[in-house]
Amino acid sequence: MRFPVHFWIGVVTLALSEGAMLAHVEPFWTWHTPFAWTGYILILDGIIYTKRRSSWLTRHFREFVFLAAVSIPLWVVFEGYNLLIKNWYYVNLPENLVLRYFGYAWAFATVSPGIFQTAELVAILRGGRRTGSIEADTESRRLLRVDYELATADYVSVVFGAAMLLLPIIWPSPYLAAPVFLGFIFLLDPINAWSGDDSLLRDFRNGNYERVTNLVIAGFICGGLWEFWNFWARAKWIYTVPIVGNVKIFEMPVLGYFGFPPFALECFAMYVFTRRLFWRGSRRTIAV
Repeated sequence: MRFPVHFWIGVVTLALSEGAMLAHVEPFWTWHTPFAWTGYILILDGIIYTKRRSSWLTRHFREFVFLAAVSIPLWVVFEGYNLLIKNWYYVNLPENLVLRYFGYAWAFATVSPGIFQTAELVAILRGGRRTGSIEADTESRRLLRVDYELATADYVSVVFGAAMLLLPIIWPSPYLAAPVFLGFIFLLDPINAWSGDDSLLRDFRNGNYERVTNLVIAGFICGGLWEFWNFWARAKWIYTVPIVGNVKIFEMPVLGYFGFPPFALECFAMYVFTRRLFWRGSRRTIAV
């Protein structure tokens, strides 16, 4: 099996950052999270390419740049909610504000790419196969009439999702993490389906549960890696979750790990919604 060059760059980046972080060598000790996730994403992309002869970086590089860029404001949405629910905070950040916000942006830019690359690798390991041309599929979506009619349950979902997202704004509480990490699924996925785009609801109505399974598994994997790489880093996040907050694996309370799978679904729904508004190039199918 011959891996592309960027796979080996990822291996070196991850190994170097891991070793230097444990030895408290800068900048890897402080910046381990973005270094580790960059290496991880390069490694996964290389593996995916060897399996499918197609990957985000080799066939959809422009969209990958777009994905990484929009991953920043999409995660900032959750940072905004955290100002209200106060479930985590950061320590040992660089004092220089330029460096600090560069580090924020770099780390946030790896969130959605990390989840989607992991989900695609999960799809491969589970025996998933892409059919047809991704570019042709994209063009057919542009020409296809919207064939999904919103049912009553879908309208209820949109209203329910909006209410979940409004609740922490109206009544800030550290106990309201669940509405934040579920609300965008209920709000945006029916809209994506009605717009003729990729959505979990369209998959369900077609009897297809592969995408949701791949994303859920990817959420657990990425959650474990986030907490594993965060634990020994100097600049890190600390949780203040009020429910069983002292029973932890790394820095994350055990119950918090069950929030990562719905977060992966939210990232999917939020990205599809954003991509439809702002992206006009070819699209890579996500998590299948």
